[in-house]
Amino acid sequence: MKSWQEVDNKLHKVFKFKDFSEAFSFMTRVALLAESNQHHPTWKNEWNKVEIWLSTHDKGDIVTEKDRSLSKAIDDLLP
Repeated sequence: MKSWQEVDNKLHKVFKFKDFSEAFSFMTRVALLAESNQHHPTWKNEWNKVEIWLSTHDKGDIVTEKDRSLSKAIDDLLP
């Protein structure tokens, strides 16, 4: 899987899964992680693909350590 890329002041990554069910399960785990960190992604889901953008809104929509930390924690959710 590709690593996170910084694009337009956001961290961005595309995750691909076997099917919709796997993608949705991943999104649920990310949602719980984001809520516990009080840091919520912008994301999009299309069948087996989940696309995530991270930026810190209260710092002017830029990438901060908070985003880098959450991106690593999201990666750690994968087998």
